[in-house]
Amino acid sequence: MSPYPSTIVNLIKNISKLPGIGEKTAERLAMHILRAPRKEAEQLSRSIVEAKEKVRLCKLCYGLSDDEVCKLCTDPTRDASLLCVVEQPADMVAMEKSGAFIGRYHILSGVLSPMNGVGPEDIRMGELIAKIQRGRIKEVVLATSTSVEGEATASYIAERLGTYSLKVTRIASGVPMGGDLKYVDQVTLKKAMEARHDL
Repeated sequence: MSPYPSTIVNLIKNISKLPGIGEKTAERLAMHILRAPRKEAEQLSRSIVEAKEKVRLCKLCYGLSDDEVCKLCTDPTRDASLLCVVEQPADMVAMEKSGAFIGRYHILSGVLSPMNGVGPEDIRMGELIAKIQRGRIKEVVLATSTSVEGEATASYIAERLGTYSLKVTRIASGVPMGGDLKYVDQVTLKKAMEARHDL
C-alpha cells in the first residue's frame, strides 16, 4: 500500500512510463511538479498537449515540424544538392548540433530488419528514390548507425543508388575523440583501421 494519495500515485505511474525514467526518478519529478507554482505545472501540461496537437512530420524530409515543411527544408542557405540519410529525427538533430552538415536530410524512420519484418517499403525507400530521380542531388551521405541493421541499410541504399549518377558516401566510424585504444571494441578498431587516411 502506497503512502501517497491515489492522485500522486497516478502521476508517478504516468511519469514512469517515459523512457529512461524509473520509479524513483518519477517520484522525484512528481514531487517537483507538486512543489512548483501552479503556473509552471500548467505550462508543462499545455506544452505537452500543444506538442501532441501541432507537431507533425515535414513532408519533405520527414523530420519533426510545426509546419507542413520544416525550417531546415525551407532554408535557402542549405545545399540542396547534398542529402544526408539518417534513421530517426533525433539523428538529424544530433547531426545539426555538430554543425558539420550544410545540406538537406531524408529520415528513414527505421532500418531494415528482416528478423522483425521491416523491409524497404517500411523505411521510406520509395520516397528517397523519388528525391534522387528529380535529379538535383549530387551526393548522398549515409549516416545510419553502425549496428548490424544500420550497416545493412546503408549497404542496401548504396546498392539501390548505384545506378544513378551521383556520389554515395558513408560517414566514418571508429575511435571516438579522447578514446583510449585499450577500451575500444574490436569491431570499432577494425572500422577505424579500414577508414584510415593520410595526414
